[in-house]
Amino acid sequence: MKVKMLSRNPDHYVRETKLDLQRVPRNYDPALHPFEVPREYTRALNAVKLERVFAKPFLTSLDGHRDGVNCMAKHPKSLSTVLSGACDGEVRIWNLTKRECIRTLQAHEGFVRGICTDFCGTSFFTVGDDKTVKQWKMDGPEYGEEEEPLHTILGKTVYTGIDHHWKKDIFATCGQQVDIWDEQRTSPICSMTWGLDSISSVKFNPIETNILGSCASDRNIVLYDMRQATPLKKVILDMRTNTLCWNPMEAFIFTAANEDYNLYTFDMRSLDEPVKVHMDHVSAVLDVDYSPTGKEFVSASFDKSIRIFPIDRIHSREVYHTKRMQHVISVKWTSDNKYILCGSDEMNIRLWKANASEKLGVLTSREKAALNYNQKLKEKFKYHPQISRIARHRHLPKTIYSQIKEQRIMKEARQRKEMNRIKHSKPGSIPFVPEKKKHIVAVVK
Repeated sequence: MKVKMLSRNPDHYVRETKLDLQRVPRNYDPALHPFEVPREYTRALNAVKLERVFAKPFLTSLDGHRDGVNCMAKHPKSLSTVLSGACDGEVRIWNLTKRECIRTLQAHEGFVRGICTDFCGTSFFTVGDDKTVKQWKMDGPEYGEEEEPLHTILGKTVYTGIDHHWKKDIFATCGQQVDIWDEQRTSPICSMTWGLDSISSVKFNPIETNILGSCASDRNIVLYDMRQATPLKKVILDMRTNTLCWNPMEAFIFTAANEDYNLYTFDMRSLDEPVKVHMDHVSAVLDVDYSPTGKEFVSASFDKSIRIFPIDRIHSREVYHTKRMQHVISVKWTSDNKYILCGSDEMNIRLWKANASEKLGVLTSREKAALNYNQKLKEKFKYHPQISRIARHRHLPKTIYSQIKEQRIMKEARQRKEMNRIKHSKPGSIPFVPEKKKHIVAVVK
C-alpha cells in the first residue's frame, strides 16, 4: 500500500522579514505558458529601448594642457593613474578617481612624441622633438628638490615613438631606425632597419615579448625579432599605417590603424591578407588600443570621433563624439575594461564608459539579475528587425553622416564599374579580387 504525503519546506515560501517580497511558486511547464515568446519579445523590445535611453557614455573632461594631447600611457599597477604628453613638451600625470592633475613637468622642447611606463611602474620614459630620451621617476620630487630626469639620452635624430618591454628592463625607440636600449646604458644594444623611411610607431608584443611591430612612412608594417636582432617580414599596404596594437590575449594578432580610413586586423603568421577589415571611419585613423579581454578595440580618428569595434566584426558597435571634441590623436582602454580615455587637438582628455548604458556604482542582487535577464533577452531576439534596428541606430554629427553617405555612393559606383568590366570582358581575363586583398600591395620575407 502506497501512501502519498505532501511535504512542504517553510524556507521555500515564508519571508524572512516583513520587508521581503512575497515568494510566488511557479510551474515552468511550457504547456501552461502559451504566450511566453510574445511576452519575452515585448520585454526584449523594452530592454533594448531602455538601453538606448540610458546610453550616456561621457563621464568627464580632464583639462589643463595648454596644447593638443599627442600621446598617453597607462600605469601598469595603478588603475587610477594616467600619463599624457602634449605638443608643447609638457607631461601631466592624472588621478582619474579625483579627476585632477597630480603632477606637471616640462619634459621636452617641442612635441612629446611618445610616452611609456616601465613594467614595474616605478618610472616612465618620454621622447620628444629635441632628440632626447628621458627617464623620470613616477613619484614626484621631494620637498625642495628640483624636477629633473633620472637619465637623459641624447640621440642623433628625432625619436618618433617609444615602448617598454613587458618583462625586462629594456625599451625600444623608433625614428630613422628601431633601437633597442637597456635602461642602464646610454647606447643602444642593437639597431634594426628595413628601408630608408622614418618609422612612426613601435610596439612590443605583450605575450611573445621578444617580437616587435613597427609602422613606417613608406606604407610598411615591419615585424622584428629581438633575439635575432633582425627584421622578420613586412607587409606593404596601399596607404600609410599610423600605428598598430597587439591583442593582449592572442599572441599573433595585431590591428593596424591606416590612413585609408580603415583598420586591418592581421595574423602575423600569414600576412598575405588581413583577418578582418574594419570600416566605418570617414577620415584617417590615428590611434588604436585593445581592451584587456582582447575581444574589442577602440580607434581614434581625424574625423573627430572614436569607435569601438568587436574584433570579428566589420562595423563598429559604438561611436562617441561631442560638439567640442576635435581631431582625436590618442586613445587608451583602461586595464579594468570599464573606461576609455581619448586625447584630442583641443587640449582635453575625455573619459568615457566602455559600455555606454552601464550603471556605475554598486548593483544590488536584484539589479544584477534583471540586467542579466535583459541581456539574455536581447541576445535571443537580436535578429528581429525591430530590435536590431533600435540596437544599431546611432545619432551622428551632420558632417560624418554626409561623408558616410558620399563614400557609400562612391563605393557602390566602384563596385558597379568593376562588375561591368567583368561582365563585358572575356571570361577569366579580369580576376575577381576580394575586399581583403585589395589593400595589400606585397609581403616581403
